[in-house]
Amino acid sequence: MKENRIDFANFHWLDLENPKLAELTEIIKPYGLNPHLLQDLVQVGHLPKLEKVGEFTFLLLRAFSVKPNGKLTTIPELTNKIGFFFTDEILISVHQKPFEFIREISGHFENPESLILKIIEKMLETYEAPANWLSEEMDHFESAVFLGRNKRFSVEQLYFAKAKARSCKKVLHLTQNLLLHLTVQQSNEVQLQDLKETGSSLILQFEDFLDEANSLLNIYLSSNSQKTNEVMKLLTVFSAFFLPLTFLVGVYGMNFKFMPELNWEYGYYLTWGIMISISIGIFIWFKLRKII
Repeated sequence: MKENRIDFANFHWLDLENPKLAELTEIIKPYGLNPHLLQDLVQVGHLPKLEKVGEFTFLLLRAFSVKPNGKLTTIPELTNKIGFFFTDEILISVHQKPFEFIREISGHFENPESLILKIIEKMLETYEAPANWLSEEMDHFESAVFLGRNKRFSVEQLYFAKAKARSCKKVLHLTQNLLLHLTVQQSNEVQLQDLKETGSSLILQFEDFLDEANSLLNIYLSSNSQKTNEVMKLLTVFSAFFLPLTFLVGVYGMNFKFMPELNWEYGYYLTWGIMISISIGIFIWFKLRKII
């Protein structure tokens, strides 16, 4: 476990990285915190939550913590938890994975609330990378579908991108609801409102991607269906031309001894004339019907 303590003028901050359950239990024991809250920190897939426990406020958030271009899709795979216990005099942050933005936080903070809001701001910024990556992916998908550039359209890649967008959107929605119920001092209200607006903006980006992805998938499926119909139409046209001609060839290809037409001097040329006339007639009929 890595433990980092920073003392500010009005409070102190204790940051715990990768603590064991027994270690964490010993650390929070002097503060009178309920050990059952630690289960939320231990559970891998626990979603964001806000809870008042005595004089402490318990806050659980999730930050995006992997490369955006991977094939990971679930919330536990894409994000990691950050837990906070805080009062007016102390802030305890707990996280299993290292977060660079926590290490980089510096400056003067009047109270734990202002520090937490700063951490939440940095946490929301982790979702900008996947949002930008998804936007670039959508450009590639659209080029592949409409222009056929670079490579063929991959439904598998679109699936992974949609799954990633859905997971991020869900976490951000829960975080947004949490921010709406979070009460802060008047001096921190402007900062909290900025975080709400940032969260809403990120949610809209992921929603836009999902809407565009669904529309693009429908267009792709419709395009494939149209291509199939065109192939079937072409095969039908060929069949319409050759079916009557095949019938004639089949009739005069029978090995009967007494077939009057076989003895005609111009029977061969007459048969060719009939077949050509049938082909021209079928072609004219298709043109009048605007089939071809």
